[in-house]
Amino acid sequence: MVLKLAQHLAVPFREQNRLLVAAGFAPVHGERSLDDPALHVAIGAVRQILKGYEPHPAIAVDRYWTMVFANAAIEPFLAGVDPELLQPPVNALRLSLHPKGLAARILNFREWRDHILARLAEQVEVSADPKLIDLIDELKAYPDPSAGRDAGETDTSVFGGVAVPLKLASEAGPLDFLTTTTVFGTALDVTLSELAIEAFFPANDFTAEAFRRLLEGRL
Repeated sequence: MVLKLAQHLAVPFREQNRLLVAAGFAPVHGERSLDDPALHVAIGAVRQILKGYEPHPAIAVDRYWTMVFANAAIEPFLAGVDPELLQPPVNALRLSLHPKGLAARILNFREWRDHILARLAEQVEVSADPKLIDLIDELKAYPDPSAGRDAGETDTSVFGGVAVPLKLASEAGPLDFLTTTTVFGTALDVTLSELAIEAFFPANDFTAEAFRRLLEGRL
């Protein structure tokens, strides 16, 4: 009954295990480290997916948004990022909103920050994880580099309100990306169920061509 209720409420595997323990039962979902041989095939699939997304940037993150894998196309995204933020473990959300990360290059910073904080708040609501709570508090405390910026620079109405784009300044000009998230739909392991692939796709022809030029010689 505990499992039926948890599944009906879309409770993640980790929290399902906690519910079972609280109800006096043993956990049913295993949890392995990423280097466990049992996950070898699944991790190989993750790497293949990341490679398959090229020339579009894509990263794999865990439940805490730690970047565990990335494809070669992510390199132009990291231009100008403080090397300290790229020291493992790299947190993708911190990298995005930190003043020494991508924040100064994100032309629609407020919109993008609100999107990120909303996604993180959903995780916190489901898990009440102290580490995620600390992360969202940290991100909220970062300064807004777009203060005083001309509002016209962050106009994203061209996307019709159907998705939140990432508008990123680059040496090739402003780049517009839409993101997708991929997860394992048949995962039975806690670690595997918490892996997500975030991919960035050009939202217009200019971005596709400009990013292709930025990638020349890198893939």
